[in-house]
Amino acid sequence: MIALAACISNESIKPPVSPGSDIFSHQVTCLSLDVMRFFSSLVASASVIVGLVSAAPASTITHDKRSIVERAGVVYNVFEHAATGAKIEFVNNSGICETTPGVKQYSGYLSVGDNMNMWFWFFEARQNPTTAPLAAWFNGGPGCSSMIGLFQENGPCKFKVGSGNTTPINNTNSFNNYANMIYIDQPIGVGFSYGTDSVTSTVTAAPYVWKLIQAFYSSFPEYTSRDFGIFTESYGGHYGPEFAKYILDQNKAQAGTKINIVALGINNGWFDATIQEQAYVQFSYNNTYKPLITSSQYTKYMNAFTNTCSPALKKCTTSGSNADCTKADTACYNAVEGPLSSTGDFDVYDIRAPSNDPEPPENYVAYLQSAAVVKAIGAKSTYQECPDAPYNKFASTGDNPRSFVSALGEVVSAGITTLIWAGDADWICNWFGGLAVANVISYSGTSAFAAKSLAPYTVKGKEGGTFKTQGNLSFLRVYGAGHEVMYYQPELSLQAFIQTMKKGAIAST
Repeated sequence: MIALAACISNESIKPPVSPGSDIFSHQVTCLSLDVMRFFSSLVASASVIVGLVSAAPASTITHDKRSIVERAGVVYNVFEHAATGAKIEFVNNSGICETTPGVKQYSGYLSVGDNMNMWFWFFEARQNPTTAPLAAWFNGGPGCSSMIGLFQENGPCKFKVGSGNTTPINNTNSFNNYANMIYIDQPIGVGFSYGTDSVTSTVTAAPYVWKLIQAFYSSFPEYTSRDFGIFTESYGGHYGPEFAKYILDQNKAQAGTKINIVALGINNGWFDATIQEQAYVQFSYNNTYKPLITSSQYTKYMNAFTNTCSPALKKCTTSGSNADCTKADTACYNAVEGPLSSTGDFDVYDIRAPSNDPEPPENYVAYLQSAAVVKAIGAKSTYQECPDAPYNKFASTGDNPRSFVSALGEVVSAGITTLIWAGDADWICNWFGGLAVANVISYSGTSAFAAKSLAPYTVKGKEGGTFKTQGNLSFLRVYGAGHEVMYYQPELSLQAFIQTMKKGAIAST
């Protein structure tokens, strides 16, 4: 793969598997009181979805339709919205992953277009769920499932290392300790999502994410008034700024239900190739763990960046054409990223470990592909962690070298509390590049932020990193953490998450 593969998580890529076609067997007519209340809330909120692509003409409905159906032994709650054709279908409280008594969960599909079925998995907050904010998690890739984050990083459950560990255990530092969490597999074809994938770039992905949130609000109107945050990593350096900006633009246009976005968090993000390709060379030579290249190699690769990579990136920026940006992607990978990643046996997601690093554990993939789990959560396709097809569409438009620093500046300038953070052992989206990006984000506090030095960041008095803040922008370097920060430093990560969702700058405790 070319440089577009830079910021995916450390996972094996599986070939695409077509979803099976299930047939409705019969409709269940006995509705519980809770379900009746649920459907009553849907009737009251059915008008909130605006701009969703309608379903195929054959399935057009003339009135809102609410039902519980059983298909292949799985009971689904279904809501079809007449005004838009949107369909929401989910399993209620599967008992998978979140086992805390009384904490609700929903897993299933939201239609975001004709034959476009986007998978979501929602977990209620473990504390104060009726007032807690709502946060969405997106993994990167592009084209990698957010089930990675759910099971390896910040979800209610996790796996221990070792092939013998086939069932998850409780994650005491789950993000749903504080917030209601929704994990989203996008674009279509990723994870459990299935159907027609028309997304070819970060920009074309954003409207479908907005539509999913609108559809979610239609089903669960109690969350429409809550504060909302986006947290993401890796290629989320593209996703996060663009998704947040799109939401702000839709709010300004008064389209759909207002999404009360207040926070954006991006760890180990890929924001800007011009800044971060150069950071590959700098980090390889001067990180605090071990030098990966010699002084002479440093000079060699800096020259390669200056003479080959940088000019190609400038041409991509100037023309904006798919051809020029695709060429820039290839040029930078061949001149800088590819050769550097082959200078020794190290894990590009955690340079402390060899390339065959068993962490974070991949046990969850087999778990999500087991028939019993698939049935319990209501999935309709075989789980694909990072399938090729969605990735290739992004590659074809040269999406990787396109900068999203400008979009990030718009988000910060709009007052959204923003955290840029990074595990300091990650190479692929290293903290050198993350800090350099943070220092050039354009907002009212740019000069003051860039002039500040990093100070110790503590958790209950113990130093776990260094940070700086100015206004609503914070940067955090996390000690002893690889690409998936939350796996390595869960307590610190939860603290930073909560502080950001509370709409304040991060601070030591």
